[in-house]
Amino acid sequence: MKTPTPITFKEFTGGLSSGSIKMIHDFPSKFVRPRNVAVWLPSDYSEEKKYAVLYMHDGQMLFDANMTWNKQEWMVDEVLGALLSEKTIKNCIVVAISNHSDIRRSDYYPKKPFEKLSQEEKDLVLSTNKELIKFGMQSDNYLKFIVEEVKPLIDASFTTHTDFQNTFISGSSMGGLISMYAMCEYPTVFGGAACLSTHWSGVQPMENSPIPNTFFNYLDENLPSPKTHKIYFDYGTETLDKYYLPYQERIDRLLTSKGFDDSNSRNLKFEGHDHSENSWNQRFQIPVQFLLNIK
Repeated sequence: MKTPTPITFKEFTGGLSSGSIKMIHDFPSKFVRPRNVAVWLPSDYSEEKKYAVLYMHDGQMLFDANMTWNKQEWMVDEVLGALLSEKTIKNCIVVAISNHSDIRRSDYYPKKPFEKLSQEEKDLVLSTNKELIKFGMQSDNYLKFIVEEVKPLIDASFTTHTDFQNTFISGSSMGGLISMYAMCEYPTVFGGAACLSTHWSGVQPMENSPIPNTFFNYLDENLPSPKTHKIYFDYGTETLDKYYLPYQERIDRLLTSKGFDDSNSRNLKFEGHDHSENSWNQRFQIPVQFLLNIK
């Protein structure tokens, strides 16, 4: 029997304003296509301390604009470095999981809500997302990759708090959908989710679409208790984000009906913000402080 290749971390050579990054290139998986996983550590990382963990999607877009396709970034190292130096959040590390652009929707589109669609509605989704026909709906496998393969390695390699109260997940657009799905599917793993510019339409925005209803019905049935979990939503008003307003109003009603309030949920509007990393990096500190606040 062939001995599996051990997973090793390599130093990230891109530009950082604070902290350091350990890279795993082509993280092997039995669930999904191998991809890069980056672990951001604060400048004062010490094995004498324990750290909360924030898992983030679209990992190649988070740290260095010189290495991204659109020359934009989330500025995660700048934001986290400043908040940690101010001691306004828990000690934490970030696990950044890269996407593959040709299968991003396949990995991030929540499978169980899709399965609630009628066949006609499924055909509508598939007709506008050819990759879903080619690769199938892989979001459940993507979450297994994170929970069963990535998280155990992270917890074994770094001094982390392993409980759900100190484990969070975040993303934008389709990454917002998969983040809320992750918390609902694995409430004993993730204690909170930050969903920026959540792509409620699932596909290109269209009038009278049945697709968003499946996400809200899923949330209604699967949201964890507000006594134990936190969830953050936001949206801008420009470009693709301008189509999200009706859905965000529904989220307000749903969260209230489930007993969520300002202590455990947010649903924020940002005037003038569009659907881009340059908008998300302007407000990223808000969900970070919300999820990782020091009690």
